[in-house]
Amino acid sequence: MNTKSWTEIKNDVYGEKGTERRDELDRDFESFKIGLLLRKAREEKKLTQEQLASLINKKRTYISRVENDGSNVTLKTLYDIVEKGLGGKLNISIDM
Repeated sequence: MNTKSWTEIKNDVYGEKGTERRDELDRDFESFKIGLLLRKAREEKKLTQEQLASLINKKRTYISRVENDGSNVTLKTLYDIVEKGLGGKLNISIDM
């Protein structure tokens, strides 16, 4: 039986790192992770989406969209959610 790693499967299906299709997959995955991290933090603070939305002057549906697909969140809104809404500190890094 020929078992492949997740990286090998991604390389076969989406191409090697640095190709347009693979880079798009990786960006989409990072956006998805942002949404999951925000949902987890909100739940740990025992806040509903409605309560978090109220803290940052957004609608509950916006919080839901961010949690399900973090790709459309602006940096300002991300700071607002994390710092104003959740009482945390946002750290952003760039890897080269």
